[in-house]
Amino acid sequence: MKSLLRAVLCALLLVAGALATPSAQPAHAAAPPPAAAPGTAEAWTPPLSTRGRYIVDARGDRFRLRSGNWDGAQGSWNGSGDRDDPATHHSGQNAHGIPIGLDRAPLPALLADFRSLGLNSIRLPFSNEMLRDTTPVPDSAVAANPALRGRTPLQVYDAVVTALTDAGFAVILNNHTVTTRWCCGLDGNERWNSGRSTTRWADDWVFLARRYRDNPRVVGADLYNEVRRDFFDDPNWGLGDNHDWHAAAQEAADRILTEANPNLLIVVEGINWFGLPVDGFPHGRPTLTPVRTLSHTLVTSNKLVYSAHFYGYTGPRHSGATGMGETHDLRYQDMTAAELEQTLYDQAFFVSAETGTHFTAPVWISEFGIGADENGAAPRTWFDRITAYLTRADADFAYWPLVGWSTDAQGAPGGDSWALLRYDATGHRSGVLDAGDWRTARWSPLTTTPGRTGPVPATTAWYQLTTDHRDHNASLRTRAAGDWDSGARKAVCPDGARLTGLAHTGGRGLCTSSDLRTPTGGHTVVRDETYVPPGGDWATGYTKFQCPAGQFLIGYSLRGERVSAALCAPARTALPGAGRTVWFDRGDNRPAGGPGGDFAYGNHKGQCLPTEYAAGIAFTTRAATRPSPAALLCRPLPAT
Repeated sequence: MKSLLRAVLCALLLVAGALATPSAQPAHAAAPPPAAAPGTAEAWTPPLSTRGRYIVDARGDRFRLRSGNWDGAQGSWNGSGDRDDPATHHSGQNAHGIPIGLDRAPLPALLADFRSLGLNSIRLPFSNEMLRDTTPVPDSAVAANPALRGRTPLQVYDAVVTALTDAGFAVILNNHTVTTRWCCGLDGNERWNSGRSTTRWADDWVFLARRYRDNPRVVGADLYNEVRRDFFDDPNWGLGDNHDWHAAAQEAADRILTEANPNLLIVVEGINWFGLPVDGFPHGRPTLTPVRTLSHTLVTSNKLVYSAHFYGYTGPRHSGATGMGETHDLRYQDMTAAELEQTLYDQAFFVSAETGTHFTAPVWISEFGIGADENGAAPRTWFDRITAYLTRADADFAYWPLVGWSTDAQGAPGGDSWALLRYDATGHRSGVLDAGDWRTARWSPLTTTPGRTGPVPATTAWYQLTTDHRDHNASLRTRAAGDWDSGARKAVCPDGARLTGLAHTGGRGLCTSSDLRTPTGGHTVVRDETYVPPGGDWATGYTKFQCPAGQFLIGYSLRGERVSAALCAPARTALPGAGRTVWFDRGDNRPAGGPGGDFAYGNHKGQCLPTEYAAGIAFTTRAATRPSPAALLCRPLPAT
């Protein structure tokens, strides 16, 4: 079970310095061997990618993430008291910085139970501190798996990854915490860069992604868990500062895909909390709402998954606190069925439900859960409703937590009642696979109700470009050729896409998937009207950056507001020369229905038809007039 800012009034009395991260670099070691054949496991072929709202395997078949969170490696210590005392750890469970349960049940038995739950994938949390911990775990921490004795936490993590993937499970690595401490609150783990730089955080991701890149069933990188406010500052989505989660996720994702493993899914969770949870003060849980206006376009297409968490005791503006620090905002469990469904849609599921937009992507509800000992009518009703909603929506999901104890270190009843599977000190199991757990009747339909299966056809994809604060070059081919307009802010469509829309102000653009580009050959940077033919003035009185014949727009650059250059690529086939001018300096000029979605909220924008390609950008340098994009030259696509 997770909570956010349990009592803000108490928090205001605390000093909120982020906990220091050990300075040693991760000890690099050989990656685990490639995954073995899945045996009796669900048949699927790695790597995974995305098609619209669905995750698919290498054959193009839908792969629904039916996952559990096997926690422990992110830390269990609550932050005060003797670390060796189980009472100072979450639910009295000292995980010793490794996945919980290895002291109580052999790995084969654990994996067999995971399979019996109907799972095909595991979200496997870790801390950055774990990557640098060179102290072997105590023998008692792996008592049921003696082959793991003498290993460091990272080496135990390696062994768990290998065991899972050898058994056919997909593994999504999850950077849950910075320090090996229980999350979440004012704990030094609020942001990806708490007590460290964004560059160092991304370095750790590159290290771990490289470590497992030869294991094809390690399929995803879940970048950071529950990004939230620390004592002084809020995270944001797009402001361009050191707290900009949108920009940090983009940076880490592109580094993982270019420096470590281009096959990984990149999971980006929304913002979990901003503001002080005090009545009358701004506060809330944005989750994925900012994605509607500012989405991610990665350097490798079809790898983006968005993620959100939902727990009944929290709410869209409720932190989950009780007593001191509690606000009067609705919790999810206080909502009517209709209110809950609308809220889930508004906070997360619009991303997958609204297809054909720049933000369309799979949504993974990577945490939700409830206790086996929960007797409250409202929490139980909430669990009924959310599991039913996940089933109806055919959603990807991951329950929190998967494994816990059922007795404390002395053998008395204890441990985490939220776990789906609970083990006593002798390895005896209880939970949703056994009699008496009220959650079983809700869990079974979620994992067994048929959803979309089989081939998912490829559809048109849309990508948003933003030059709000920095370059946005999503093309590997263009990156390899170097800086094509030094000193300007540059935006380039992903390889396999063409530019189709531009904003008059704000510097944003829209790309759409396309096979128009020739597989060989470079690009052309256009800085003047060289390629405007005699008699071909399509924007009289305006400066026109037009692509050479046989080329089309894939990018643009700006210096301040002024258009600096157009970037063009050669087509694989002859391109029609006739076209039309699409003006957007005084209002929107977009196709009916707005394919691709609103890629520049609040600004005028122009867009070619889906049956057209963009071949030029026009702008003016007249006094008292914005020198930003004012028109596009749109031409028909070649007949197929």
